[in-house]
Amino acid sequence: MPLRVAVIGLGSMGFGMATSLRRAGFDVTGCDVSAASVERFVAEGGRGARTPAEAAAGADVVVSVVVNAAQTEAILFGAGGVAETLPAGSVFVSSATMDPEIARALAAKLEATGRLYLDAPISGGAQRAANGELTILASGTPAAFTRARPALDAMAAKLYELGDAAGHGAAFKMINQLLAGVHIAAACEAIAFAARQGLDIAKVYEVITQSAGNSWMFENRMPHVLDGDYTPRSAVDIFVKDLGIIQDMARGAKFPVPVSAAALQMFLMTSAAGMGRDDDASVARLYAQVTGTALPGDTSR
Repeated sequence: MPLRVAVIGLGSMGFGMATSLRRAGFDVTGCDVSAASVERFVAEGGRGARTPAEAAAGADVVVSVVVNAAQTEAILFGAGGVAETLPAGSVFVSSATMDPEIARALAAKLEATGRLYLDAPISGGAQRAANGELTILASGTPAAFTRARPALDAMAAKLYELGDAAGHGAAFKMINQLLAGVHIAAACEAIAFAARQGLDIAKVYEVITQSAGNSWMFENRMPHVLDGDYTPRSAVDIFVKDLGIIQDMARGAKFPVPVSAAALQMFLMTSAAGMGRDDDASVARLYAQVTGTALPGDTSR
């Protein structure tokens, strides 16, 4: 019998992960608050469920692909949650970015019921999710890894095993998010500043991507600015959340993080300007708005 996997959350990342699992031959059930997303997955050959509990019934592995800790807890322990039906010995794989302390608490609560918990944040974007080429930063018990490994291998090009308890994966992901947020904010500042100087920003992109100042985020996000297309691949409010978690963690550790604090303020201002659900490259639009600089797609001039 093929491994039975439930994917909770069929957004841009979760849908691709569910598709990768199904392509690898698993029996995959998808669940999402959007009925249209579930219907789309069913139309492509998967199964559908109305609630996390329905999706988890009889599952060997449940992969949760939601935004934050609060949603993860609701999926696990809320009404119609996974904990109502997940068989003993099955594993819950949590992909949400969250405070490591919360990851440890959720793991302890679920493990006390005889189920397994794998703290497994993801990185790579929607295209890599669809191709089964994510990077997964995982930590948990050996039993959780053993149970989840076939599904993890189907979703990831790189699987990092970062410890034998929940929380380590979450901590690694927060370091990644600190850098990612800072790099996006810096890239947006640079491209908007270049536009203000009257430079051809397409040529700026060409030059910088071949120079020492390049970053993965500059190379990946700045084409959105060049195209004037802010359809969300990853939204501004994701970094409002993640950089906010970093500030909370740093405050608790009495560790200064001034560069990520400055980046957080740029994402906060962009969100406050009405662009919270737009692509995170919208930070460039905020710079443009406050300085009177024109960017591609600007219809106000």
